[in-house]
Amino acid sequence: MSPLPPIIADWFTRKGWTPREHQLAVLDSWQSGASALLIAPTGAGKTLAGFLPTLVDLADGKFDGLHTLYISPLKALAVDVQRNLNAPIFEMGLKITAETRTGDTPASKRARQRSKPPHILLTTPEQLCLLISHPHAELFFGSLKRIVLDELHALVTSKRGELLSLALARIASLAPDLRITALSATVARPDLLRDWIAQPVPNAPTNLLTMTGGAPPQLQILKTEQRLPWAGHSGAYAHHELYETIKRHKTTLLFVNTRSQAEMLFQGLWAINDDMLPIALHHGSLSVEQRRKVETAMVSGQLKAVVCTSTLDLGIDWGDVDLVVQVGAPKGSSRMLQRIGRANHRLDEPSKAVLVPSNRFEVLECEAAVEAVAENHQDSEDPVIGGYDVLAQHVLGMACAAPFSADALYDEVRRAWPYRDLPRGQFDRVVDFVATGGYALRAYDRYARLKLTPEGTWRVANPQVAQQYRLNIGTIIEEPMIRVRLIRTRGLKKGQSQSPIGAGGRVLGEMEEYFFGTLLPGDTFMFGGEIVAFEGMKDNEAFVSRAESANPKIPSYMGGRFPLSTYLAERVRRIIDTPDDWNKLPDQVSDWLRLQRDISVLPKRDSLLVETFPRGTQNYLVCYPFEGRLAHQTLGMLLTRRLERSRARPLGFVASEYALAIWGLGDLSALIRTDRLSLDELFSEDMLGDDLESWLDESALMKRTFRNCAIIAGLIERRHPGREKTGRQITMSSDLIYDVLYQHEPDHILIQATRRDAARGLLDIERLGDMLRRIRSHIVHKPLLRVSPLAVPVMLDIGKEPIFGEGRESAMADAADELMREALGQS
Repeated sequence: MSPLPPIIADWFTRKGWTPREHQLAVLDSWQSGASALLIAPTGAGKTLAGFLPTLVDLADGKFDGLHTLYISPLKALAVDVQRNLNAPIFEMGLKITAETRTGDTPASKRARQRSKPPHILLTTPEQLCLLISHPHAELFFGSLKRIVLDELHALVTSKRGELLSLALARIASLAPDLRITALSATVARPDLLRDWIAQPVPNAPTNLLTMTGGAPPQLQILKTEQRLPWAGHSGAYAHHELYETIKRHKTTLLFVNTRSQAEMLFQGLWAINDDMLPIALHHGSLSVEQRRKVETAMVSGQLKAVVCTSTLDLGIDWGDVDLVVQVGAPKGSSRMLQRIGRANHRLDEPSKAVLVPSNRFEVLECEAAVEAVAENHQDSEDPVIGGYDVLAQHVLGMACAAPFSADALYDEVRRAWPYRDLPRGQFDRVVDFVATGGYALRAYDRYARLKLTPEGTWRVANPQVAQQYRLNIGTIIEEPMIRVRLIRTRGLKKGQSQSPIGAGGRVLGEMEEYFFGTLLPGDTFMFGGEIVAFEGMKDNEAFVSRAESANPKIPSYMGGRFPLSTYLAERVRRIIDTPDDWNKLPDQVSDWLRLQRDISVLPKRDSLLVETFPRGTQNYLVCYPFEGRLAHQTLGMLLTRRLERSRARPLGFVASEYALAIWGLGDLSALIRTDRLSLDELFSEDMLGDDLESWLDESALMKRTFRNCAIIAGLIERRHPGREKTGRQITMSSDLIYDVLYQHEPDHILIQATRRDAARGLLDIERLGDMLRRIRSHIVHKPLLRVSPLAVPVMLDIGKEPIFGEGRESAMADAADELMREALGQS
């Protein structure tokens, strides 16, 4: 207890606690002048470890100004940590102020914080970038001593992490004595994350602190008597069993992978909630008021269950949660460990979680996840190299703060880990792009955002540039959003019960713009756990009224899908290839695999099974790479081009997380049997060369990707003072600019950024290349007379018409039954 001031040591004693070794190790690192990365399991007190040096430093009440920045990937996490931090500050009687600053913080409070900052400011990467773009940033950050980065693994793998790294490099220049403490529970390669936080403060040592131990989590797959679906992601078969599970526990968090799944699960549970249990819904499209209401109710123990997405993945400390349910496959062992950690938050007691697979292939993935969690295997992604679109946004932000020297800014930028190897020539091209738009656009005044001063520094061209920058800051690009506003009941005149379109009403949240293009007035859909009817649109708002419907539509959100991790994919292949392990699987699934073995063959761990068979007037090729939907979609696009050249007359393809199906008019079995079509050539790695390039040149994917890069780089603005562009306006603007650049400056900085994003995220090129190398000379072809049992799930996706409501499950079940009868030769 010796390192702690008496006021803090007494607080530990009153609580009956003793500071843990890793908490004191973080304090020792700080007091020795070192930064630190702490890796510790959930429930180990990482948050207290992160703030303990700050509390010790500020205990005497003499410090004035901003001392510690806490940066969180989630607004909800920042709010929760502030709440949990203020409790011990109050109990100790410390004169320390701690406040949050997120996109939900009122403008008046944000303005006051800039002039009179609290001792501890809890914020997000976007708000941090806003703060460093203000002219008085040097004064604001001049007193800063510490930065605490929470859930670091969730930040460093995205463009948000790239932007954050640049902000940290700037702040380290403004506050030379700064030290960084990073916290994480799920990290595959801690050495890379340590290097990431060491880069901005190269003169300070950076310690890697790890804490092991704690009770291992208890994870199991839901045992059900219900029939497991062949395909789909709703988990509707398990609603009654989940409801009974909720009743048996104190508080349950039910995680799903997408917002549409959250809406479906919540509605399904609410429909059978005869006991009127307090069950809530939480996802990113709901209004901030609705989300805060749910979070407050959770803290006070008023809720029995919450259906949620990744908005509650990280760090939220709710001790009453005694069960986590993952509906749908987890896609990664690190993500599953992170979500399991939301239960219990007590290091000496195991966290409990239940996996609910949505279909039969997901049973295999869930079994792989159970094994991975038991081994505490981490499969989190590595930090990424920085993109030019993010760098362009940062360069403009630095010009908004003050005129900058290109030499000095280049040196500073290279203190950000993702940009540590940035060539000077590329940096100068980014600055030129921000200043002029680049060679092809420099003739247009609207793209001239920087001016060179007589002193040789760069400044913003006019004050409007800074205003526009602050309105459009950030790297999270969602589909164009429309506010969903509930029409108010008026009751002023007989027969007139609702306000007209365009008149006020409560905002329920936001939905992607494209969804409303599928609706007609009177159509009903689920949103925020309610059934509403679409009444009409005005400007960027959709007006709805409460309604009743047996068949509401489910909004299909574009975001929120996770890729299947490479590690879990390999484990799934291993399970299929190891019949001795099938006793772990439900009988429905092991019987399915035995049927596949009897009728066709099973995919081997290190080879690729390709099945060909006729069905109706068409012929099918189905393969099982188990590499995730993104890689399979890219593979399907490239294979169909090659099949066209082979005169196989392909008509289309469909990809799932586990399989790929291509159909056409040519007899694929005969083409392969007579060597007119070589599978080794068809699946050759060289498809990632010219075939990929020519496909990219023709596809709309590059234009969609370019739009996002152009928005991040500030070339196209989403928001203007007093108005926002519609998605159609943004798309038209970006398409025109793309065509100009592609024709006149094909190596433009933004075209380079677009190709990087397409290869890394939307196409999963690296993973596809690894798969093609793995299966080289290990392709097994099995010609069949009819569909195989393993092909049934992916075949259900072909030509599938959208069906909403209860009819969807029964329609898919009927189609699956028909396919299985075909596979067994019974039709």
